[in-house]
Amino acid sequence: MKILIKKSLPRTDRQSYVNVTFEVEHDRTRFIEHAHGTALALGVKSLLPLTRRRTITLMRRIVKEAQDHEITRLVLQKDSLPSLPGWHLDAHDCCRLLAENAHMAAYSFTAFKKQTKGEYHGLQELVLLGMFTKGERNSLARGDTVAQEIRACRDLANMPGGDMTPKLLAQRIRKAAEGSGARVRVLSKADMAKLRMGAILGVARGAKEDPTFIIVEYWGGRKSAAPIVLAGKGVTFDSGGLSLKGADVMLDMHLDMSGGAAAAHAVLAAARMKLRVNAIALIPAVENAVSGESYRPGDVLRSMSGMMIDILNTDAEGRVILADALTYAKRYKPALVVDVATLTGASLVALGTKASAVLTPDDELATRMCTLGEVSGDYCWQLPLWEEYKGMVKGRFGDIANIPTKGPRYGGTIGGGMFLAEFAEGYPWVHIDIAPRMTSDEDDNLAPGATGVPVRLLVRLLEQEESR
Repeated sequence: MKILIKKSLPRTDRQSYVNVTFEVEHDRTRFIEHAHGTALALGVKSLLPLTRRRTITLMRRIVKEAQDHEITRLVLQKDSLPSLPGWHLDAHDCCRLLAENAHMAAYSFTAFKKQTKGEYHGLQELVLLGMFTKGERNSLARGDTVAQEIRACRDLANMPGGDMTPKLLAQRIRKAAEGSGARVRVLSKADMAKLRMGAILGVARGAKEDPTFIIVEYWGGRKSAAPIVLAGKGVTFDSGGLSLKGADVMLDMHLDMSGGAAAAHAVLAAARMKLRVNAIALIPAVENAVSGESYRPGDVLRSMSGMMIDILNTDAEGRVILADALTYAKRYKPALVVDVATLTGASLVALGTKASAVLTPDDELATRMCTLGEVSGDYCWQLPLWEEYKGMVKGRFGDIANIPTKGPRYGGTIGGGMFLAEFAEGYPWVHIDIAPRMTSDEDDNLAPGATGVPVRLLVRLLEQEESR
């Protein structure tokens, strides 16, 4: 889909477009025929008065309704949204949000669908009608850049595990970085062995596919400025290992590398936006498979940090591979490390499917992340990471256990955070468990599959860092 800006539509072209209008008395959708063409009238009563969240919902709904009615060319008047009760966004903010959310709503994953001639292929044009300032156009362009990286992130995450191995993930990220200004390096299994990344190598042991460690570097800031490091879980398929998952939850486990995809594409967005920041993405990529070589419950793995990890459950592999990534991050002397992972099913029990979990020992940092979540639309909620929880992951025979020693039933998300905190010493750190937002809800007005969370939040974080 293209978002176009026009001052007016030629008379000869008006009949080929459908105009969006809003009706505040009801929530129905209807078509209105008039002399100048057709209007798609959206009832918005339940969204009024508009808040920021409701505005995001409405922006997506505009595109979803158009696609549900197989509209290919849509017109939105610049002043139509600001005329609704409760409107409070400035024009630049509105343009950014509209570009991001219109593209997100227009997206669908069609890599394996047969294309039939004459079939509807989605909304092709969204025309914004009116006078736009240079600043507003720049905001639209910035939103478009972020949206394209979200699209690429969702494409990676949606790809089946058989078509997205650790090696292929590295190749796709390297290809995506071309022309961006970012540099990609990939560590091989042999490289990781030299670095003694025993946690990553241990998890990968059962798979035919070798692991990779993907590094995306963007140096857009001052040479003296410490970078922000984004560490993303890159499990390209998670069977659970010998602690095998049930069939009902294994189906979507090709999406278990969503955190890695988000970290990579947030850095690439920063590069394409030419932000004056230094940003690094670290993606340990493995397949958690079942074989005679698989790591076992009861094994003890030596991590890159030297800390010994008790493996009580092989299905808690994401935190294990991130342990080595968090240790590797120390090489950059980072200003901040953010790890992003579809880490725990317990986070869905705690939060449902509407918000990611944020955990950090720094309450001020947690507040900062949750605020950026509200601004971006990647909503978050803080869970505690108090020192009283430290005993949850005390090792039996090693230094630390990869799940709470009394089992994951109570505080499983906190247990995952406490585990990661042991490897994130020496720099500010926050953990985002995006498992609740891995796939879309029906009322998200998004296509089934990956959501691209939290690319928008991470980009806003990097923009905030630029302005400091």
